[in-house]
Amino acid sequence: MILIFTMFMFSLTMSISPGPVNMVIVSSAASHGVRRTLPFVSGATIGFTLLLIFIGFGFYTVIDKHPLFLKYLNITGSAFIIYIGYKIASSQPELTLNKVDIPSFTHGFLLQWLNPKAWIACASGIALFSEPSTQTTLITFIMIYFLVCYFSLTAWAILGDKVSILLNSPQRIRIFNFLMGGTLIITACYLLYSQ
Repeated sequence: MILIFTMFMFSLTMSISPGPVNMVIVSSAASHGVRRTLPFVSGATIGFTLLLIFIGFGFYTVIDKHPLFLKYLNITGSAFIIYIGYKIASSQPELTLNKVDIPSFTHGFLLQWLNPKAWIACASGIALFSEPSTQTTLITFIMIYFLVCYFSLTAWAILGDKVSILLNSPQRIRIFNFLMGGTLIITACYLLYSQ
């Protein structure tokens, strides 16, 4: 029971803490609402879970033997996150329901695979919650993480939707977009600096 609680707390801490995916969710939900943001949330959750499975069932040994892999991933992922931040910061100051502007399932999925925070969370979780003698512990961890991740990202979408009440003028929307995009860019720069 203690192990399951520890898995839950690790998953919650990593999922609910601010990061690139969460900032995109807040921005999307503020502009388009929770319902239109849920495909991105689903893509991000499934993308993360498949990344966790990919690393947990074999790729962790590659990461362990080739530590430069995470460094190059960090550079590539941070560049992608900076691009997403720029797109948000420079978006039009209006709450539109333009289909082109809505982050999709695919965007959420890909952002997780290019997100250095996601790779670090997966590698750390695998190191903590896998046992060479059995796969049961790892499978339990993956199932818990999937549920916690989905609910945490949905909570960020609800927060973003509530923030939209304050966005009742083009100037406020412009400031919000700039803050969300700027936060993503700063996060990406911090990820680059911390490596």
